[in-house]
Amino acid sequence: MSEQQTPLTAEIIFEMFRKTELMFKETDLRFKETELRFKETDKKISALGSRIGEIVESMVCGNIIEKFQALGYDVTGCSPHKSFKVKELGISGEIDLLLDDGDVAILIEVKTTLETADVRSHIERIEKYRRYADVRGIGARQHYVGAVAGAVVKDDAAKFAMESGMYVIVQSGEAVNIITPPEGFSAKKW
Repeated sequence: MSEQQTPLTAEIIFEMFRKTELMFKETDLRFKETELRFKETDKKISALGSRIGEIVESMVCGNIIEKFQALGYDVTGCSPHKSFKVKELGISGEIDLLLDDGDVAILIEVKTTLETADVRSHIERIEKYRRYADVRGIGARQHYVGAVAGAVVKDDAAKFAMESGMYVIVQSGEAVNIITPPEGFSAKKW
């Protein structure tokens, strides 16, 4: 014999809807808590990425003046985060590290992992900086030299940078080294 079911009344149906609504509210609350945790995790990861970038920049700046002096540049200072802007021309940007010797400025882009796209972006940034300097009449500088650096430098990025007339700065046991340019290499002058 089959068990007899309790007839559905309005009260029973209402109670079922109420319990379902509570379950939906609990689920929604859990989704919101999970979303908040993801946002907090994203912030922490972003902060860590920024911190790693700062470490790499500091590492590159450490003995880079001596390295470029050994290449014949009379640089005396390393300025981090050099911002520039010409509102009327729509030119703006930031140079990670700027070395200066009066006649020549060496503009260095620093990445945790240097890729070809980063080199292309830096070429565009140097050209913008050249226009900025011309408009602003900054110094009697004759030219700018480009360089890129990374804690990890992809081979194709290094090759492209040197083909584009830029120095490539990599890690070494000392801290950083500039890759010996191929014979006939000439730093591009912007």
